[in-house]
Amino acid sequence: MDYIHTARSVEDRLLSYRKDESGWKTCKKTNDVVVCWRPSCEFPGYVYKGEGIVNGSPEKVWDCLKPEINGLRVKWDANIKKFELLEQVSSDVSICRTVTPSAAMGIISPRDFVDVISVKRYEDGTVSSNATNVSHPNCPPQPGYVRGFNHPCGCSCVPVPGEPGKTQLFSFFQTDLGDILEMNPILAFCLCL
Repeated sequence: MDYIHTARSVEDRLLSYRKDESGWKTCKKTNDVVVCWRPSCEFPGYVYKGEGIVNGSPEKVWDCLKPEINGLRVKWDANIKKFELLEQVSSDVSICRTVTPSAAMGIISPRDFVDVISVKRYEDGTVSSNATNVSHPNCPPQPGYVRGFNHPCGCSCVPVPGEPGKTQLFSFFQTDLGDILEMNPILAFCLCL
């Protein structure tokens, strides 16, 4: 598999999501964040976009979000149980496995995801992570985990013109969780009673 080509395609796709304002429907709006959705072109589901202004320079915000082993993201994000490097393809492209914990009191099984991830820096100071699912020979499906699939997803830290202490943050995700009904068998049986 040509991981570099796949990574570059995802970079282009996420940039197009950020630039294209058409078709997005707002599903949640607060004073700080807007979450929108539209049908995905990648799979029979939806692509979600989160957008807001964050206090902090793009580099400081990026430090909290960048996909790195033992990075800050793994420490603060309760949805990430484990983050493993499978292969460093180039200086800006890697293959990683992300493990998420079970949910809903164990009813929903833990998931794992294998993605090619690229980090892209733009001339205007924007930095982004860009990812999509891939297969990797060193990481077949693992016992005890349902394999999920991330379609083009990631986040972008964009400088706010004239405000060096602020960042416009975009987050895009479109995830196929695999067998969503994969449950703890005892709890599934109880739900059927």
